[in-house]
Amino acid sequence: MTRPSASLPPEYFERMFQSADDPWDLETSAYEQAKYAHSIRALENRRYDSGFEVGCAKGVLTGLLAPSCRSLLAVDVSGTALRAARKRCEASDHVSFANMAFPGLAPANSFDLVVLSEVAYYWSDQDLGAAADWLLSHLVSGGDLLLVHWTGETDYPQSGDEAVLKLRALLGDRFEVTRAERMAKYRLDLWRRQP
Repeated sequence: MTRPSASLPPEYFERMFQSADDPWDLETSAYEQAKYAHSIRALENRRYDSGFEVGCAKGVLTGLLAPSCRSLLAVDVSGTALRAARKRCEASDHVSFANMAFPGLAPANSFDLVVLSEVAYYWSDQDLGAAADWLLSHLVSGGDLLLVHWTGETDYPQSGDEAVLKLRALLGDRFEVTRAERMAKYRLDLWRRQP
């Protein structure tokens, strides 16, 4: 299989969310619900000052992350998805949303939690490098990076395993692996930023 070398464009995701109410069954599948629960458990009830979720889609995981963060910024490239996410999380006034194609566009502030759930395999090698550079300058010492990715075959620029391994190599020893868990269909990795 030949993979695309460029990151998938925002239009791909906007088309997906316009063509189906729940294109990846994020709201309804038992697989997604179990993966979200695992993601929250992996944080071990830690309370974060400032969280950043990339690719929030319709905000299902965002709503579950919100109680762990004093403030949470969730971004997506699809305006359609963001409207649904804002509505889902409207009772959580400490959660904000932005239409942003990370890592080409990225917040200037720092965070102590960054969540990359089912997003890094959409990125080119160049964008993985840009994401690593941003993480090294915007994830504070002691902060956590949570990565959760499907491990099956993809027709994206990366597989889940490739994306995680490449990002790990780019970040080097400046992050400590605190969790590396492989389930039947996905992997969960939690890395902590070192001083």
